[in-house]
Parts: sequence; structure tokens; C-alpha cells
Amino acid sequence: VQLQASGGGLVQAGDSLTLSCAASGRTFSNYAMYWFRQAPGKEREFVAAINWGGGSTNYADSVKGRFTISRDNAKNTVYLQMNSLKPEDTAVYYCAGDSTMYGFGTKRSSWAMDYWGKGTLVTVSS
Repeated sequence: VQLQASGGGLVQAGDSLTLSCAASGRTFSNYAMYWFRQAPGKEREFVAAINWGGGSTNYADSVKGRFTISRDNAKNTVYLQMNSLKPEDTAVYYCAGDSTMYGFGTKRSSWAMDYWGKGTLVTVSS
């Protein structure tokens, strides 16, 4: 399974940015997908998840109401729309997947993920 995240960059506080993660190597539509992030000097943390069908999502409290996770199963791609960005959102963002078929996307621990993309850096200036 290969995951390739893209879309990171340098933005100002209050701006929006959309990350994409293209997946290959398995039937994308059968699995939940996740976004995590890791800020300098901090542990990797859960950001958002979406179930296999796209009908159920979960968010960290820190991004709820500002970020939206979505997926296009026809394009084998998961997205993270980030609005009202804050300097504390600065981090390397990773897409991830687990091995639970038809999962609900309720896992929040990085150790529960089986596949990781290389990450894309998001820097939010104040």
C-alpha cells in the first residue's frame, strides 16, 4: 500500500489549504482513512478520520469546525480541507490507513495505523 500526501505549503493565519492523499495498492474504498500531524518537538497526533464509505467522520477537538475530511473513492484519494488556519496548526501532515476492512474510522492512535504516507509540511505564519 502506497500513500502519497501533497498540498502543503506556507500560508498566513486565517487562510485555507487543502491536502490530498493518493492511495494505491489495495481497494481504497474498503478502508477508513486518517490524517495525523506532527509538530516540531511533539508527538504525532490524530487530526481526522473518515470511514470506508465516506459517510462518517471524526475530528480532533483542536480542528473540529475548521477542518473537513472527505474522500473520492473513484479517484482513490482522501482530502483534508483546512480553514481558518492557526500558527498552532503548523506541522507535517500524514495520511494513514489501517488494515480493518469496512472500518468506521474511529481509531485515534498512530500505533493503530498500518500504512503511512511521507507527509506534507504545513506552515502557518502569524
